[in-house]
Amino acid sequence: MKQVVQNYKSGELAVLDVPVPGCKPGGVLVRTAYSLISTGTELMKVSEAGMSMLGKARSRPDQVAKVMQSVATNGVPATYRKVMGKLDSYTPLGYSLCGVVEQVGAGIDDVKAGDVVACAGNEHALHAELNWVPRNLYTPVPDGLAPRHAAFGTVGSIAMQGVRQGEPQLGEVALVIGLGLIGQLVAQLLTAAGVRVVGADPDPARCELAERLGAAACGDPASAAVEAAVAELTDGHGVDQVYLAAGGGSNQPVELAARLCRDRGRVVDIGKCRLDLPWNAYYEKELDVRFSRSYGPGRYDPEYELEGRDYPIGYVRWTERRNLACFLDLLARDRVDVEPLVSHVADFDDAVETYGRLKDGELKAVAVLFRYPGQKEEAEPAEAPVVAVPAVRRGGAASSPARSAGAPVRLAFVGAGNYATSMLLPHLSQRDGVELSTVVTTTALSAANAQRKFGFARATTDLDAVLGDKSVDAVFVVTRHSSHAELTRKALLAGKTVFVEKPLALTEDELAGVLAAVEESGNDRLQVGFNRRFAPLLQEAKQRFGARTGPASLRYLVNAGRLQQGSWYLQQGTEGSRFAGEGGHFIDTASWLLGADPVSVYAAAPSGNEDLQIVLHYPDGSTAAISYVTTGAPGFPKETLDLVADGRVLRLDDFVRASVYGRKRWVSSRLPKARDKGQSAELAAFIKAVRTGGPMPVPLESLVATTAATLAVRAGLAGGVPVTLAGAR
Repeated sequence: MKQVVQNYKSGELAVLDVPVPGCKPGGVLVRTAYSLISTGTELMKVSEAGMSMLGKARSRPDQVAKVMQSVATNGVPATYRKVMGKLDSYTPLGYSLCGVVEQVGAGIDDVKAGDVVACAGNEHALHAELNWVPRNLYTPVPDGLAPRHAAFGTVGSIAMQGVRQGEPQLGEVALVIGLGLIGQLVAQLLTAAGVRVVGADPDPARCELAERLGAAACGDPASAAVEAAVAELTDGHGVDQVYLAAGGGSNQPVELAARLCRDRGRVVDIGKCRLDLPWNAYYEKELDVRFSRSYGPGRYDPEYELEGRDYPIGYVRWTERRNLACFLDLLARDRVDVEPLVSHVADFDDAVETYGRLKDGELKAVAVLFRYPGQKEEAEPAEAPVVAVPAVRRGGAASSPARSAGAPVRLAFVGAGNYATSMLLPHLSQRDGVELSTVVTTTALSAANAQRKFGFARATTDLDAVLGDKSVDAVFVVTRHSSHAELTRKALLAGKTVFVEKPLALTEDELAGVLAAVEESGNDRLQVGFNRRFAPLLQEAKQRFGARTGPASLRYLVNAGRLQQGSWYLQQGTEGSRFAGEGGHFIDTASWLLGADPVSVYAAAPSGNEDLQIVLHYPDGSTAAISYVTTGAPGFPKETLDLVADGRVLRLDDFVRASVYGRKRWVSSRLPKARDKGQSAELAAFIKAVRTGGPMPVPLESLVATTAATLAVRAGLAGGVPVTLAGAR
C-alpha cells in the first residue's frame, strides 16, 4: 500500500510503498476514502522539517531540553547517535480520515466489514491507503453523511473540546482569534450552541467565510472593527470567552484576549501560539485561562487509546470517541457545514505536490482533502443523485373486499396517540354507518382509554388478531413514523383497506416494501393522510382559479416553529427528520394544485438551524418553492401559499381566508371557527371508497411520487445538487 511520509532531518516528503498493517485485536483495518490535511498542525511540521538544525532547535525548545537531559545521562556520543537516528527516519503525517472497514479484529462487535467509519489519531488515522485503528479512535458515520465531510471528524473533535472547555452559555458572546480550519469550526459550534461570535483574522477571505457561516462580525485584529463589534454586542462589557485558535510567534492574540474579555471571563488556548501572559491585564480582570488538550479526555492515555478501556459516562461525559461521534451527528443534522471550508481536493497520488504548493503559498486553503483510489469526484455533474419513483405493479385485479349492503364500515385503529384522538377519531365516532371495531396499542391502558372515549367495541394489544379479523373492513395506522411502512405492508397483505398517517415510508427500501406487498397481494386499497388537498377553502379557491394553460409558480411558506423539548419528533435516528415526517403534506398540496407529480427536487439549508428551502420542478415547467422554517415568529401564520399563472394569483392564508386575483377578484369570508385543514372531508372520501368499493381518494401512483419526492430532500441536502426523480410521471 502507499503512505505519505516525511524525513524530519532532510525535509523530504514522499509517497512510499509500505506493508499493509496487520489487523490486531481490539481494532479494525480501514481502507481510506478521504483524509484531511490539517493546514495548521501538519504544515507546521512540514515547515520545521525544512529548517536548519539550529532552526529546528529554536522551534522546539522542549525537545532541546530532552536532548540536554540525555547528554547528562548518556553522554554526547550516545545522544548524538540517538538523535540523528531518530531525525533520519521516515515519520507519518495525518490524523483525520474517513474510510470503509476492511477487516475486523478480535473483540470488536460494534462495526463490521463494509461499514463507513471516521478515524482519529496521529498514529492511526494517517495519510495511507490502509490504517489499523483501535476501538476508541473510530466511530460509525451516520447514514447520509458524505465521506468527504466525515473526514473532518478529528479536527471537529479538537474544536469541540475547545468549546467544551469554554463552557459557553446561551446568549453569551465569544471572540475567536484565528479563523483557520479550527477557528472556523469553533465559530460554527458556538453559533450552533446559541452564542454570538466575533472573529479576528488578518485574512479578509477567512473573515468573510466565517460571517457567511454564522459569525456576527469578523475583522482584522489590528483594526478597530473587532473591538467595535465586541463593544456593540456586549454593551461595552467585553466577551464572555476568548478562543485562541491562532498559531505563530506573535503575542498579539494573548494581548487582544485580555483587552476584549470581560471581567472574570474565560480564555481557552486551542492553537499553538505564543503565551506570554501580560500579568497586570490578566490579574486585574481575574481571567480564567484554560487549555484544551486535543480531541478530549482519553488523549495520550494508552489504556484508553490502545487498549480500548472506556471511561464511564457518569464520570467522563465527553471522551475522544464521544466527541468524534457528536461532531459527526452535528454534520449529519446540518448544524455544522464543512463543505465551504474545502478549498481543494487532491488525488492521493499527488500528495507531495500538494504539500509543496501549500508550503510555498501557491495553494491558499482552509482545508484540503486527499481523495483515495476508487473515490469519484463528487462535484461532477454525472454524479448528481437520483431517487427512483417505484412503479406500482398490481399482482392481480385490485378490488375492494366484498361487503354486505347496508352493513356499517368496520374500522380498526393501530395506535391511539394525540393525532388519532384529536384529529381523526372525533370525526369518525359520530359518523353514521361507521363502527369503531377494535383499537390496538402497545400498552393496555392507552387502548382502554381510547375504547372508553370513542366507543370501540374491543381494545387489544394483539395486532395479528385484528389483521386476521375478517369483519374489519379498514385499518388505520396512526403510530410513530418508524413503524408506518411495516404495519401498512402487513395490513395490505392481510387484504385490508389501509389509511396510514404520513409519512408512508422513511426510506426507499421501506417504500419498496409497501409496493412489494401491493404486487404480491393485488391489494392497492391505500390512502396516506395528506389532508390539505381536501380542505374546503382550498378546494373552492382552486375551482375559482380555474384551469391553467401555461406553467405556474407556487410559493408555500410553512412556519413550523420549534418543537418542545422531549418531543419524539426529535428522535431523528429512529423516526426520521422532521421534514421526512410531515413534509409530504406540503409536497402533496403543491402537486395537487399543479396537477402533476414533480420530476426533480432541489434542497438547501442555512447553516446552524433546521430551516429548509425546497424547489420542486414539474413536467410542464411549473415550479413549487417550499420554505419549511423553524426559526420564525410564533405569532405569524403557520401556512401561507401563493399560486401564480396566466395572469392570475391564488392566495391561501393559513386556511382562514383565501383569495383569487384575475379579471375578477374573489375573497372568501373569514372562517368563524377553527381552521379546517381537510381531515373531515378526507375521512368522508375514504369511508365512501371503502363502503362502495370505488376508487381510493388519491391514486396510489401519486402517493408514491409524493413519498419519493419527500425522501429526495435528504439526498439533495447531502449532495448539494438537484435530485432527479427517475420514473416520475
